[in-house]
Amino acid sequence: MDLFLLVYLALGLAAGFVAGLLGVGGGLVMVPVLAWAYAAQGFATDYNIHLALATSLAVIVPTSISSLRAHHAHGAVDWLAVRRIVPGILAGTLLGSMAAAWLSDTWLKAFFTVFLFYAATQMLLGFKPKPTPKPTREMPGWPGMTLAGGIIGLVSSWAGIGGGTLSVPFLTWCNAGLRRAIGTSSAIGLPIAVAGTLGYVISGQAVRGLPPASLGFVYLPALLSIAAGSWLTAPLGARATHRWPVAVIKKIFAGLLYLIGMRMAYVILAG
Repeated sequence: MDLFLLVYLALGLAAGFVAGLLGVGGGLVMVPVLAWAYAAQGFATDYNIHLALATSLAVIVPTSISSLRAHHAHGAVDWLAVRRIVPGILAGTLLGSMAAAWLSDTWLKAFFTVFLFYAATQMLLGFKPKPTPKPTREMPGWPGMTLAGGIIGLVSSWAGIGGGTLSVPFLTWCNAGLRRAIGTSSAIGLPIAVAGTLGYVISGQAVRGLPPASLGFVYLPALLSIAAGSWLTAPLGARATHRWPVAVIKKIFAGLLYLIGMRMAYVILAG
């Protein structure tokens, strides 16, 4: 058990830095590693991916707080956009996380794997809509932001992420600068994480065979260890966003995601 606590701590250090640097919440790194660690510990295989998704979202709560504080200090958070998108975020994330208990382990793994390839391709190609000289695309009103938030929240709950992979391109499309989009995404990740965690805690109450020290689908030893590491490194990643060539780092990270995605696809097909 002590070995796995060290694994979780190391995972937290890596995920926190990635979250602060790229505004993606760290779930793309955490979920596959957690699923592997839970299987290695002999947990019930029917719910390993549920446990991984739930724990990832729970970790994103302190990570996003740490990250958004650092981005806010740089003036990189659009709080008007955050207020407009939060109602849809809460509804979509809560609905998705509560419905996940009725989805099979294989289905959730397949969804996450497809999303990994999408995220990797997005990062590799550096996709971001080009701002127009005189903005013709602006932040939509409450209905449009609520709809966008609902979609981002639903997908995030099934991918165990803070939503940055979707919210950053959306905000950029609305003519937000890249760094401002990343900073705003870090704030959007907080309601996603809170609602998703709550949904997985509630939906996991009726499930039997979960490991000891679990709160619903959230595995507490992993949560505490990862959160400790991510809290330390998320501010470092956020500061690096304003200093490092993020485009180059995204391409390297995309390669890692492709490898993880191919590994997960192999496991699904072999099973």
